[in-house]
This record gives sequence, structure tokens and C-alpha cells, in this order.
Amino acid sequence: MPTATITLDDSLKREATDVLNGIGLSLSGYCTLMLRQLANKRRVPFELEAADPAPTELTRRTMIETESRRRGRLPGEIVHLP
Repeated sequence: MPTATITLDDSLKREATDVLNGIGLSLSGYCTLMLRQLANKRRVPFELEAADPAPTELTRRTMIETESRRRGRLPGEIVHLP
């Protein structure tokens, strides 16, 4: 069987190996399982999510203004937040 080499951060490899050992899989076995699912399903076998984007400058200013009004530091309509 051909081999493949991947580069991993040491702490990620250690964490993943600990989890996989707990469920009876080796890192190699998990990679094979994941790649087999990719080939069979023709899609990534888990949900991918983008990190929450940082607020834009306008959003950040609006958040600060809203919080200031809620605390009574700015005149105007007070927004009641939960």
C-alpha cells in the first residue's frame, strides 16, 4: 500500500491521537476512514464553518453607541437589551 506524509502541529497530533486512542482508532486508521468517506460521498465528511468575521468599523461603532445609550451615557432613545 502506498504511503503519504502529512505535516501536523505537534500539539494537534497529540490531542488527536489521544482522542482517537480513546475510541480505538489510530491516526492512520482515522485518515483512511476520512479519505474513504470523501471518495465514497464525493464531499467532505464533516461540516465546515467559517470563523465569525470581525465586526466592521461601522458595526463596532454602532455596538458601542447602542451600549452607551443603554447605559444612559448618550442622550437619545434607550435601547433595552436582554
